Order: sequence, then structure tokens, then C-alpha cells
Amino acid sequence: MRPVDGDGCRLEPQGARHADALFAVLSDPAIYRYENAPPASVQALRERLARLESRQSPDGGEQWLNWVVWAPGDPAPQDGDPAARPSMDHLAGFVQATVMPDGRAFIAYVFGSRSWGRGLATRAVSAMLVELAAHHGVRRFVADVKVDNAPSLRLLARLGFSAGRQGDATGRDGAGDDAVYDGQPDDGEARLGRDAAPAVRKFTDARG
Repeated sequence: MRPVDGDGCRLEPQGARHADALFAVLSDPAIYRYENAPPASVQALRERLARLESRQSPDGGEQWLNWVVWAPGDPAPQDGDPAARPSMDHLAGFVQATVMPDGRAFIAYVFGSRSWGRGLATRAVSAMLVELAAHHGVRRFVADVKVDNAPSLRLLARLGFSAGRQGDATGRDGAGDDAVYDGQPDDGEARLGRDAAPAVRKFTDARG
């Protein structure tokens, strides 16, 4: 697993060292409009990120690939105290993939609302898809999102994903309000647009 340079963003392998900055992003209540809840504490998040540094499931059968996404910061003011100017880089969120032995990758992504509407999520996910196909043997991408999460459904459509069954990514058809979307590796070729609210698959909870 390696850093990935995208269009206007940089993907860095996620680790426990990112806990403080990532906790600030994940404390944004706007993220949880559709599902899930924020981490209980910085320490709980740090411990979870440390476990994920193994980059694989306990049995070694799955690759657990997680990147934090760095993006340009807010434009610096033209006057005022230079020391008070915001950083030109900030941690905007994360992208992740669970890569299965059969070449499927179950993808997920989360971005704080500060970064919405800038095309960042589309560019970052696109960069991850290209990396997965080129260096991790991925032949099929799968995303499991809530059917009422219209922004994320639009993001997936921009990246070339097509709607599959209603159900969940584990294969249980008709499982409530989830929808499964599929894409092929060629779909990762930078199809850029405006970004979306986050889609977080329940599958990620299995990682602990």
C-alpha cells in the first residue's frame, strides 16, 4: 500500500497517527444524515485505526486498504496576521476498500461537509479506483449505499457504476433500504464532477 496522488488531492495510507485530525472530521454531524454514528472518542478511534494498520483481515483473506485524503486548505487571507492564516492542506476524510480474493473490492468513503460541493470526493474515489485496479488486482468494484442517499448515488453514477439489486453487498437481496452498485476497473479513469455526501457501508463495521 502506498500514497496516491490524485487530481487536487493526495491519498495517504491511514494510520493511528491520523486519529486526532480524523476525529475532527468524523465529529461533523452532517456526515450521519443517512446512517452510522461518530466515534466515541479520539482514543477509541486511535485504537481502531491501529488495528486497521494490519491491512488485512485476521485470516489474511481480505486486504483492508484505507487512505486519508489530504486536500488544499481554504484560501489564505490577503491581509492580517500570517500566523493566523489557515493551513493550505487539511485532512478532508477517507476512502477505503476491502479487497476480496476473487478480485472484488467493496469501497466506501467519508468526507466532512467542509469539503462537499468541490468535486473532491469524486476525484479521491477515482484515484483510489485506479490504484486498486493497477496495483491490487481488482476487477470489480462494489458500493453499498442507502437508497435515499441521492448525492452518493450521483457520485457513483459519475464514476461509471451501475445500479444492481436492492439488498446489501454481502448478497442478501431485499435487505431494507440498501442498494448495491457495481463498477469495472476502467470506470476509475478520472470521471470528474461535483462530490457527494458520504456513503458508509455497514460492511466496514466488521473490521472492528
